[in-house]
Amino acid sequence: MSTSTNSLADAWAASPVGRIAAPLREQVIHALRAAILDFRLKPGQRLVERELIEQLGVSRTTVREALRELTSEGLVTVVPQKGAIVSAPSLEEARDLYEARAALEAVVVRRFAERASKSQIMKLAAAAESFAEVAEAGGDAASVLTAKDVFYDVLIDGAGSAVLQQLTEGIQARVRVLRAVAMPAEGHSAAVEELRGIVEAIQRGDGERAGTLYSRHILRVVERALQSLEEAEGS
Repeated sequence: MSTSTNSLADAWAASPVGRIAAPLREQVIHALRAAILDFRLKPGQRLVERELIEQLGVSRTTVREALRELTSEGLVTVVPQKGAIVSAPSLEEARDLYEARAALEAVVVRRFAERASKSQIMKLAAAAESFAEVAEAGGDAASVLTAKDVFYDVLIDGAGSAVLQQLTEGIQARVRVLRAVAMPAEGHSAAVEELRGIVEAIQRGDGERAGTLYSRHILRVVERALQSLEEAEGS
């Protein structure tokens, strides 16, 4: 996976971080993390210290601390002779991440079915239909991802598990950098029907079925995503 430019300034028009209550280090981490997760900084983009210092108006030490934190989160990778880049997981890593995501989020779905209130189930149904509207209207990748994230947010809220939330959020962050590449290949019409099927199973009180359907949905996406990533790596 490659980017169309090696220039950080061309890829990301960042402003100097403000002198607000939050420590500068946290502001820089937040700015970089948001740019990566929103795809303004794409997989493979070089993160040159000098350019980051100039754009963000902070010290070299602050930039290095921020990059170290994002490296620990899996969003940044340090490559010998090249420096820090936005993580571009290999096909093997991508498969592992997606399969771990499928297993964990299937548990989230089952917990949602067990614990969610009627209003939360209604919110989940509404989120599935909102996703359908965006997907069927031909929205761009960012819009479709945002709509799908709303569905996930309702699930994690209704599951009522801080442990599951922490585990899945770590994987979600790392998977998200892959999803922009994979999204065009996902097959929105199939995804719409799959999410509706999950909601229907939950409405019937069949959490086991809902979890199985969710896992199948993710694993179907895996195959399409890996094919798309393989093509991107070969281009």
